[in-house]
Amino acid sequence: MIEVANAYENPDQIANRIGDPAYRQPFSGQYWQVEGPDGGIYVSASLVDTLLPRPGPQIGRISIGNFVGPTGERLRRIEEWLTLEDGSVWHVQVAASLQSLFEDRAKLRGNLVLAFGLIATLGVIGAFLQASTTLRPLNDLRRDVLSRWDTEGDLDAAAYPIEVAPLVTDINTLLERNREIVSRSRRQAADLAHAVKTPSAIVRNELEKLAKAGQPMGASIEALDRLDAQLKRSFARMRADGGSAAMHTYTDLDTSLGRMTRAFSALARNQDKALTSAIDPGLRVRMDQNDFEEVIGNLMDNAMKWSESTIYIAAKQADDEVEILIEDDGPGISEDDYGLATLSGQRLDTSKPGTGLGLAIAADLAHAYGGKISLGEARELGGLLAMVRLKTSGL
Repeated sequence: MIEVANAYENPDQIANRIGDPAYRQPFSGQYWQVEGPDGGIYVSASLVDTLLPRPGPQIGRISIGNFVGPTGERLRRIEEWLTLEDGSVWHVQVAASLQSLFEDRAKLRGNLVLAFGLIATLGVIGAFLQASTTLRPLNDLRRDVLSRWDTEGDLDAAAYPIEVAPLVTDINTLLERNREIVSRSRRQAADLAHAVKTPSAIVRNELEKLAKAGQPMGASIEALDRLDAQLKRSFARMRADGGSAAMHTYTDLDTSLGRMTRAFSALARNQDKALTSAIDPGLRVRMDQNDFEEVIGNLMDNAMKWSESTIYIAAKQADDEVEILIEDDGPGISEDDYGLATLSGQRLDTSKPGTGLGLAIAADLAHAYGGKISLGEARELGGLLAMVRLKTSGL
């Protein structure tokens, strides 16, 4: 508090006892006011010609309150009645602007917001890094599991943290069981196919004998042909869906297509036709070789059957797939029948022998390996275009 001892004898000395220059600057927001026992009022130069509020009652203790100052700013005042040694009673009050407090509070709030924002950002980044670090073994495990489309063997449990190792062991067990199921399914499908072929061949021989003897067995033989084709389609689908389509297997097109083009070229020459090819070297597809050759064989056989004089086959890399084109110069089929030919196995033209299931079987096998067969019009030869797209890596 302001020292007012002996000020009664010399009140003008009060201002000299206040060393802060803010009390001398007009309306600086720092003010003091002293009221003597005789009613005389002494103020700081900063109040200029104004006064602070009149004192409250003599309550014998310090009083603090807020009020509006001479320039309209909010001030906080502290006042006290003092009784000096000579018995005189003085009222002393000091006021200070709250503007600096508001500014400091706003600055503190801004600093806190900035600090909390920085802490939150660091927290999010830390959580992300922690989650990434925690999940990294799982991501590695995911990549290793996906790579099993392209490689054989079990996962190495020792390469993972101890927390993940039991999961790796369980996955290895699952992979082994899956391989056993797949292998057993393929054997059963093969056994069933061989079991059906023998009685089918016996029935066919008997029907042909009856036909040679003059019996009208054409419809029966045709029905048996369709039955054999349907069985062949079903076995092919079973073999692909439950077998090699889910196993590590590849077909080298240099070998497989090379052999097939030579065989069909000889067949074409026997029919006074020509087979031309444009096959890029070094291609391979993720497909069992027997299934691949059955797909291409059915498409080539269809092209050979309906062509007038020319068949064309081409193969090239297209991104992560191999694209194989087979064209002929035959009559082709209407656009409305493209989907029907690869879906139902229905014969669209009965002028030539066959069951109509060759394209459907090829489409089923290609689909089982994640591939696709689409039909269209051959641009160069004018007949049917069959385009096969097969994967080169994991599905």
